[in-house]
Amino acid sequence: MIVYGINAVREALSAGRVERLQVGPRSDARLQGLVDEAARRGVQVARVDASVLNRAARGGVHQGVVATVGAREPWSPRELVARAAGTPLIVVLDGVEDPHNVGAVLRTCDAAGVDGVVRQTRRAAPLDGAAAKASAGAVAHVRVADVVNIARALEELKGAGVWVVGLAGNAPRLYDEVDYTAPTAVVLGAEGSGLRRLVRECCDWVVRIPMAGRVESLNVSVAAGVVVFEAVRQRRSAKGRGGGTGRDAR
Repeated sequence: MIVYGINAVREALSAGRVERLQVGPRSDARLQGLVDEAARRGVQVARVDASVLNRAARGGVHQGVVATVGAREPWSPRELVARAAGTPLIVVLDGVEDPHNVGAVLRTCDAAGVDGVVRQTRRAAPLDGAAAKASAGAVAHVRVADVVNIARALEELKGAGVWVVGLAGNAPRLYDEVDYTAPTAVVLGAEGSGLRRLVRECCDWVVRIPMAGRVESLNVSVAAGVVVFEAVRQRRSAKGRGGGTGRDAR
């Protein structure tokens, strides 16, 4: 798998996933810092022409560095719940294919402390290249469970005690009218088509973000940030007051 761009490569190095580093002929302090870190970790470093980097990055903005990284650790939805740092908070991507959107969602998830992301293996953006760069390196840190069927994965999460909240523009309930202090999975559909019917039917709640302007919807990564940080806000407010911790709490 190929990762390019200074931030993405730096985070992949810090996660111990880089196997080989390619750096262009022109260097600066930031690139030299990556080279030095790679050397400390025993990672092979090669100085190459810019044309080599361009081909490896497939035309992406590589900022003079491309890294070959090892395979991601596999996770299942239940494992994401079991390994959660506290009350589980999971993000589920239902048909989000644009790599820039996927990367931006991963960046949001990392910033909010989300315990993992579930995505479908079919019709999914690869988590290298553009997605890794858009994530600002978060792809190296966020746990991702690849599944064959999103609806089945939601049922697995519900069986593990997680409440499922889907986001849809035509939902009757507002996003901040739901209690996120219990274990929660937030489901985001593809821009344009939104949540698929079977996926929507698996949700315990379907909510919307109110739109006051003329555009009909937010970018999926922005919508993810709005809802995920509302969950974070509610949990901080509820901390020390007790509250529900499972599906029987609502």
